Amino acid sequence: MERARTLIIGAGISGLAFADWAEDDDYRIVEGEDEMGGYCRTVKRDGFVWDYSGHFFHFRHPEIEQYLVARMHGHRVLRIQRDSRIWYGDRFIDFPFQKNIHQLPPAEYEECIRGLLERPAEEGESFQEMLYARYGRGIAEKFLVPYNEKVYATDLGRLDAEAMGRFFPHASVEEILGGVDRGQIEGYNATFTYPEGGAIQYIEALAEGVRRDCIALGERVIEIDPLRKVARTTKRDIGYERLISSAPLPDLLAMCRVEYDRSALSHNKVLVFNLGFDRKGPTDVHWIYYPQRELCFYRVGFYDNIFGSDRMSLYVEIGLASETPLSERDHGAMKAQVLDDLRACGIVTGQTLIASHQVVLDPAYVHVTTASNEEAAAQKKRLAVHDIHSIGRYGSWTYCSIEDNIVEARALAESLYGSVVTC
Repeated sequence: MERARTLIIGAGISGLAFADWAEDDDYRIVEGEDEMGGYCRTVKRDGFVWDYSGHFFHFRHPEIEQYLVARMHGHRVLRIQRDSRIWYGDRFIDFPFQKNIHQLPPAEYEECIRGLLERPAEEGESFQEMLYARYGRGIAEKFLVPYNEKVYATDLGRLDAEAMGRFFPHASVEEILGGVDRGQIEGYNATFTYPEGGAIQYIEALAEGVRRDCIALGERVIEIDPLRKVARTTKRDIGYERLISSAPLPDLLAMCRVEYDRSALSHNKVLVFNLGFDRKGPTDVHWIYYPQRELCFYRVGFYDNIFGSDRMSLYVEIGLASETPLSERDHGAMKAQVLDDLRACGIVTGQTLIASHQVVLDPAYVHVTTASNEEAAAQKKRLAVHDIHSIGRYGSWTYCSIEDNIVEARALAESLYGSVVTC
């Protein structure tokens, strides 16, 4: 039986970041897919560059960004000031909606103001109750509720009030009443970076510090024996001293044959269509949000407006319940619906589709609830007793950024090795 001091499940951001930061190289990384990257994989087709979805990096730690970019060896990294909008009625509204209701027709603006002034006194505990309590009926029902229902594909009353954490664009009553000048761009992603070669460049940068001969692609972990500290894969048995997993927490628990509350760890899935057209569409805008229930997608992003290219290149995201079946026939029908809806909202105006790609992210957005927080914390603590550490967005069953995964992985490496590794 093969042995390694550390076994890492997953060659995505979290797994690679841990290995890159580890103090020794006695590790094995096992990745079920045939390439590294997890959801940060990049597809190049017919001159178009797409990711598995819109993965744009928003760094709060400049030293991490500098560390990664220094390893890109001449690959240009674009720094973009965000231009994101909401398609509402017959017009664009600047994002976030709650700070830009002054751009609505007068009657709807007044409706939003009345709702804001008459909002419930008690905030409540759910995400939906929070939206009504902070922003009132008008703002909630015109955008915040329908949009987020499309994203999460669930009843917002199930979600925790802080389900999105720092990523929700909160606004005070004073900010809403005062309005926002066009061009005042705020939020965690007011600026973002993106490599010309796609998000995979960040994966390659992390992997530069990882022994390639220790990465096994196309090999999936089937079962883990926490007591014997042995993992069985599709190809071999691997003994370990510690195990680091970025697999979805329910999958890791199943590998370990650990019982858990399945109802607590729920999630949606997202069907992503990457579409390339023969000529440009809308210019300048980077992505658009769609709260309309009659449109199948909740967001459309424009790679061409990031790259400055002369052909429209889109990613289109559709939120679905986790149990929604998706056969090849379903994919074809959804693609046809996407194209119809893109025409209906004026994105496609006679362009010819010349290239496409599709992928299902499952899980995509986890449903952060009181029960999920408690279950995830309890199970991670239970696993840690056996030197099994579950990390990352899905390993911790949370909502976080790609950079947050790097920070978490590095912190775990420093904790386990008992020293601080520096850039």
